[in-house]
Formats: sequence, structure tokens, C-alpha cells
Amino acid sequence: MFTRYLAAATVAAATLLAVSSPANAAPAQQLKLRNGLTLYIPIEWRVYGMGTDAVQVVTGKCRKPQGWGSSECDAFYVFGPSYIKRGAEGFGAYTGKRPFYTASDVQPCPANHRWGEIVGTGVKRGLRQVGPGHKAAYNEWASKCVSYANGATKSRFTQREWYLPKSRILVVDQWNTPGLADTLKHADWL
Repeated sequence: MFTRYLAAATVAAATLLAVSSPANAAPAQQLKLRNGLTLYIPIEWRVYGMGTDAVQVVTGKCRKPQGWGSSECDAFYVFGPSYIKRGAEGFGAYTGKRPFYTASDVQPCPANHRWGEIVGTGVKRGLRQVGPGHKAAYNEWASKCVSYANGATKSRFTQREWYLPKSRILVVDQWNTPGLADTLKHADWL
């Protein structure tokens, strides 16, 4: 009986190690950010710097990566203090009470530059893990893209935000990027 138990335990342990071994993991690259935050992102994702404290991570198709407001560019953004300082509508400080929106006019829609973006007031709030020992204030803003000509709704999207006020880091995603929540959850602080 003990021999069968030991054999079963050995097979189970070997299976667990094979499933979780780095050799079977998807290839990843390290993205080192401010204050020691390190994300492990798929190698297919492309990283672009946007000044001293902003990064655009292109995760899919992209007409032309130009930083925040790049229309038709599947991407998320990681911002630092200078963007947080002017990240509320009208260029006030971002606090998480209102969405990240660095303008006072209608910006191009993320999905189609011929439409305007309206980040809505409907919000879901919570806390989300960003690596060990760090919780981010998390907001989901129900948003839409509208015709410039008549204001008709053309499409809808959700703007997701993870804000770490002590670390002065803000992650903004308008594309519901697959895997981003897990990438942040499994980040390291080195």
C-alpha cells in the first residue's frame, strides 16, 4: 500500500513540475519600470518609451505607436509622476476619482480615429494585486466612441486603470488587453 502511495505521489510531483517548469512557460521579456516594478510580458509585445516616465506597450496591431492617444493601436500604458500630475480632464492631477484623460476636448477613439472618445462616469472600483505586497486602486470606466458629426454611439470600450499612489505608477488600458491583469498580479518588485 505504501509503495503504491509513494509511486502515485512521485508521478503527481513529476507532473506538477513538468507543468510549472520554465521550459514549458511561454517566452517572456522583463519590462523594468520605476520604483523596482518588473513586469514579465510576452515577447511579442513591443515596448516604446514616451519620455522619462511613460511607456507604451503595444500588444497587437498598431497603425502607428505615438504614445497616449495612439488611435487604432492595441496597447496599454504605464505612467509615472509627470503624467499623474496632469492626468485628469482639463490637465488637473489624476487621483482615481475621475478617469485618466489628459485633455479638455474630445480625443480620438482608441478603435477608430474618425470617432470621438467619451470616457463615461459609470465606474467599477476595487483593489487589485500588483506583485507581492502592493495593492492598486482599480477602476473600470464604461466608455464609448461617438460620431463627430452627430454624436451617435459607434462602439463601446472599458478603460481600466491600476493606480499605485505610493509608487506613483498608473497603468491605463483601453483595449481589455488579454493577460494584463495576470501580468500585473504576478509582477515583481526588485
